Amino acid sequence: MPSGSKDFWDKVGVVLQPMGGLLTALAVTLVGVKGSQVLDRRQAADTNARLYSELMSRREEAESSLRKDMFVSIIQPFLQPKAGDLDTRVLNLELLAVNFHDSLNLKPLFLDLQRRLAATNHPDRDAYLKRVNRVAREITSKQLFSLEGHGQSFRRTLLLDDYDKTGRFGIPLDDESITVEGRRCDVSLRVLDVDRRLQQLRVRLEVKAPEGSTDRTDTRAVFDVGYFDFPMIDNTRLADGLRCAVTLSAFTPESADLTTICFPGEYASLKDRPYYDEVIQRLQRSAEADRKEALHE
Repeated sequence: MPSGSKDFWDKVGVVLQPMGGLLTALAVTLVGVKGSQVLDRRQAADTNARLYSELMSRREEAESSLRKDMFVSIIQPFLQPKAGDLDTRVLNLELLAVNFHDSLNLKPLFLDLQRRLAATNHPDRDAYLKRVNRVAREITSKQLFSLEGHGQSFRRTLLLDDYDKTGRFGIPLDDESITVEGRRCDVSLRVLDVDRRLQQLRVRLEVKAPEGSTDRTDTRAVFDVGYFDFPMIDNTRLADGLRCAVTLSAFTPESADLTTICFPGEYASLKDRPYYDEVIQRLQRSAEADRKEALHE
């Protein structure tokens, strides 16, 4: 190789050698800066998450404490009854229904107040009865609206003249097939009795086990339905952890409107805990779904 060419590459090597060290230093510095920024962002996100969790926890504690104090102050008049003062009783029941309808079975309190109002000669008796029935219908509508986002419902109208013609045999309503979480339920209703004074119906409910259910047992139940039966509280357990509730939407001298809804059990009231076999079935379905998804991938 000519000496001139060798000298050229020697000069190039002399020039590039310090530049290589400089570039290496710059690369290490850049990686360090970027890594530090990533760690700072992650630490900031963790700090914000802990702060948010702490704030939410304190908020829930404060809300629970407020609800407890409110519940104690409202429930005491019912546990320590005093004569008269129907207005206070009606108001307290309205407060209980509005604030605790999803965690307490308030039907006994509604029925007790209804009996008291029916037995009194108070000049505002009819107005109190209307208030009690109105708040009950509002709570039922609110719960139905919430449950319809997770289940499926249908409505039927009973003509009381048609029921009077059937006598003690009752009158069947049209069957309905509804689907909840991919499982079909065949629902049948028969009205066995009508109490016009209390504005309630005695109903027989029959639900065939959902297709593909691990529990093939059909469900049958007989119960009374009135304005004070709220779907989150007053419902019937079906196979595979489902629930079915029948509610009274309206009652007139000519007809009665019923709304039936089926929904997953986890959306029932706070006091309605699932059975152990229902929990096991849910875990099995979840594991089976994960397995199918893994095979599909």
